[in-house]
Amino acid sequence: MSHHRRERVSKLVKEQIGEILERYQFADCGFITVTAAEISPDLKEGRVYVSVIGSAAQQQRAVTALQHYHGEIQRELAQRIVLKYTPRLTFALDETETRAAHIEHILDELDPAAAAIRLPGAARKSAP
Repeated sequence: MSHHRRERVSKLVKEQIGEILERYQFADCGFITVTAAEISPDLKEGRVYVSVIGSAAQQQRAVTALQHYHGEIQRELAQRIVLKYTPRLTFALDETETRAAHIEHILDELDPAAAAIRLPGAARKSAP
């Protein structure tokens, strides 16, 4: 399967799942954002990464809610995209920002002088 096709399908799935989740009301789950979607080379399976603004408990509740409504979300995705097979999705918490903040904290502890002169947000730039 073409790498470019897989990337296009991943982008489409990310966008569509984001739109689908806008319509759901998840009680006490924080603010859920779809950050990425990774689709297998055969386009039959995929993992959707979500970021949740909220406490650790709210993050866990959000992932649990997404897993609970998995069937409905999957069905709606199948109605929105035209593929031979709709990728079977799993949801996972995107911990990229948490890990980046942890690494930054460790670096600050190693060199407090560098932390004092670092520009706000300079180490937080991410790739598009």
